Amino acid sequence: MILSIESSCDDSSIAITDIKNKKLLFHKKISQELIHSQYGGVVPELASRLHLEALPRILAQTKEFFPKLKAIAVTASPGLSVTLNEGVMMAKALSISLDIPLIGVNHLIGHIYSVFIDKDVTSDIMILLVSGGHTKILNMQNGYQNITELATTIDDSFGESFDKVSKMLGLGYPGGPVIEELAKNGKPIIDFPIPLRQSPEIKFSYSGLKNAVRLAILENKYSKEDIAASFQKAAIEHLTMKLKKLFKTKTPNNFAIVGGASANLALREEIEKMGKKYKFNVIYPELKYCSDNAAMIGRVAVDMYENEDFVNYNDLKVQPRVEFKKEVL
Repeated sequence: MILSIESSCDDSSIAITDIKNKKLLFHKKISQELIHSQYGGVVPELASRLHLEALPRILAQTKEFFPKLKAIAVTASPGLSVTLNEGVMMAKALSISLDIPLIGVNHLIGHIYSVFIDKDVTSDIMILLVSGGHTKILNMQNGYQNITELATTIDDSFGESFDKVSKMLGLGYPGGPVIEELAKNGKPIIDFPIPLRQSPEIKFSYSGLKNAVRLAILENKYSKEDIAASFQKAAIEHLTMKLKKLFKTKTPNNFAIVGGASANLALREEIEKMGKKYKFNVIYPELKYCSDNAAMIGRVAVDMYENEDFVNYNDLKVQPRVEFKKEVL
């Protein structure tokens, strides 16, 4: 069994995964969303203190598994350095006290593996990663060791734009669920510009769309519901427009949507339509595994354990930013 720890942002989570059959045996997460919503976003130092309280409480519930543990896995990159450190320090302490190896996991690879919790990995898969910090198209061949980046955002991420629009409308954090729910009662009557519509390049940008929403709010003639519906429609259309350009030259057999914003059902519906048109299999995680969690970290760790991909105690350090190898299209 592997014990995995996730503390890259504002979710404290620990999981136990069976190495032999990849099954999730224990999973607990404590979210800090309600606390950070008072400030309109995550406060790193506060998040770190909350991890310091929450992680030991969850860990206490896993002691029955300790005798059977073979490794300790922890998110080491990317994320907020002060919160990553809370998980890494706990992982190091457990590794020493139990005398078992350490596995440092890339949080973004964890999101990819969120679709493989309790199951084997699909060897050939293209991934749309959409979250509060990232918007990327990735390609994975035969597991975590061969992942390349096909496209990314040049400014704001998909999820971040939802958070910022929610804040501009005076609504809650995180903005994704708030805007999605509000959009259900609105009409997409505002013709917001689709970012990079004329550009042949496959990359993303949300700063211009965010500014267009700000100007529409200042006009004070649209309801919050219609602004939310119009913004969501434009934000998703930007993604699908760039994906269509990509599929003209590189069509996948399997396509996954992962990350916190992959829980957006309107986005899933549009990707499903594309799957039928371009004849690829669409995969996404269960809704409970879209946001940050230790279950996905544990699933990556199983493959890393099988490859003996361990890290020395002194070499395990947090990395707030990481890059994938770029694949030229």
